[in-house]
Parts: sequence; C-alpha cells; structure tokens
Amino acid sequence: MPPPGWSWESLMQAALTEARKAPACGEVPVGALVVAPDGVILGAAHNRPVALSDPSAHAEILAMRAAGKTLGNYRLEHCVLVVTLEPCFMCTGAIVHARLAGVVYGAADNRAGAVESCFNGLDLPFHNHRVWHMGGVAAPECAALLQKFFLGNR
Repeated sequence: MPPPGWSWESLMQAALTEARKAPACGEVPVGALVVAPDGVILGAAHNRPVALSDPSAHAEILAMRAAGKTLGNYRLEHCVLVVTLEPCFMCTGAIVHARLAGVVYGAADNRAGAVESCFNGLDLPFHNHRVWHMGGVAAPECAALLQKFFLGNR
C-alpha cells in the first residue's frame, strides 16, 4: 500500500521527473526517491556517476544518502525506495543495509537487474533483513525514457 496522499504511479512520476534531469548532464536517465511512511519524500536523485566521477553514484544510492542526511540516520527503516529502473546488485546490497522496507521500480533491467531479472539480490538467504519489492509501475514510460536516451547516444 502506498504512503498516504500518493499512489505508486504518482510516486513513479516524481521519480521520472528526477530521471529527466540526467540526460542534460550526460547521465543515464534513472531517478529515485526515498519516501517515508507518512508520504514525505526524504531524498530524491538522478544518476550522477559521470558528473561525480563516482561509480557508486547511482540514483538509488544518492537518494538513500539524501534521506539518511534528512533523517540523521543511516537506517531508513519503514521507508520505500521508488526508482525508474530495476536496481543493480550494488544497489540491492545498499538497500538491504539501509533497512528499507520496500522497493518499487518501473522498468525491468534484463541486463543487470538484481531484484528479479538477472538475480534476486534482495532475497538472499544470508541477509538479516527482508525487503519487499514490486516492479512494473509505469514500466512503459520508464523504459521509453531509457530507450530514447540510448538511441540518441548511438
């Protein structure tokens, strides 16, 4: 169930707004939000590994960093990450360690998706925290943004 005042689709639209900022910076258009149980957006970001010369500067990581600063805590318990593309393996590890309650993503990533597509990174038996997940929210719009970016860069 989405936080009060939101639907998963409206939150994904907010994540898409973040993602649309990325191409102007030469970044892959992925956007992410961390949302508190009461519906407050605690952190929002788009991909920035090129701009920051940082391989870990994925939208998910940057949104979690911003949320941690907002809360003054590295634990993001009871919060949900909303992201336009299925998280990679690096991001799923950070999601578990941040103790997020859930992940909602848009487009599946058949090349590197580590929630369901290529690997089940949130469901590994040795994790001491379980994160629920749901994919496919506004998937066609999320995928179209990525396809447009990559077609323009080839």
